[in-house]
Amino acid sequence: MSKRFAPLVGAAAVLAVAAAITTAASGSDSMPTLTIALNGVKGVTVSGSETSGAVSVVSTFTGKAPKGPDSGPAFGLVRLKPGATIQQAAGAVQSHHGDINALTPYGTLISNGSPAHVQVNLTPGSYVALNVSGNRQPGVAPFTVTSSSAPAALPAPQATETAVEFGFRGPTVLHDGTIVRAENHGWLVHMIVLAGVRDAATGRQMIALLRARKSRQAQKLTDGHFVELLGPSSPGAAQQQTIHTAPGWYVEGCFMDTQDGREHADIGMARLVQVVR
Repeated sequence: MSKRFAPLVGAAAVLAVAAAITTAASGSDSMPTLTIALNGVKGVTVSGSETSGAVSVVSTFTGKAPKGPDSGPAFGLVRLKPGATIQQAAGAVQSHHGDINALTPYGTLISNGSPAHVQVNLTPGSYVALNVSGNRQPGVAPFTVTSSSAPAALPAPQATETAVEFGFRGPTVLHDGTIVRAENHGWLVHMIVLAGVRDAATGRQMIALLRARKSRQAQKLTDGHFVELLGPSSPGAAQQQTIHTAPGWYVEGCFMDTQDGREHADIGMARLVQVVR
């Protein structure tokens, strides 16, 4: 993943476990709340509801924020596949030199920056909350989600953006203030990030630079507005949120790395998207 976009996704590249969850932006106080409290680069505690169904997940961060291009306050949630252990998942990532795709046999991954207030659909099973704020081994807090007899449901999105190899599906016009769902329908780990640009022409120029592998020049064209629709996530993962960003033009991209060091945006995962009121 390109370091220039690391602040958008925290330190997700160092995750050593997997998650199978669906998240949505806050908007309903009637749902149960699950709180994930991060402290520094290692501390993490979990409190609140641990039953299946939709819950409001509140992530907080205290202490000294980590510095560096590959660091930033961020949390992850984990639901391991039956029979899989954190040790197995961590070992797979380490043996593949940090490649998150090695997590797939053990589960799926999703992560978010912190502080955050999202809604998550938890399924019964073994979970781990992660503090992935620093570029190092994450802090972990395991917990168990039990089955609810009347699980809450997540709100319906107004638009869905989908990542595949190597491109995107879904509308190219999104409305500010609406719930946008982002899904990974590919076989690889993907992310979906919106990087703001001055106008459509600048966006097309940025895409051309990305495909020419001129990342530093492309970075200079962003206008400072970013929306992380989906952090680095395994196949089958999904996240939705109410977007709140300036109307205008954005380059939608995936900045995960291929095995040969190219970014997915370099080989087609970049397109122009407009946000309107």
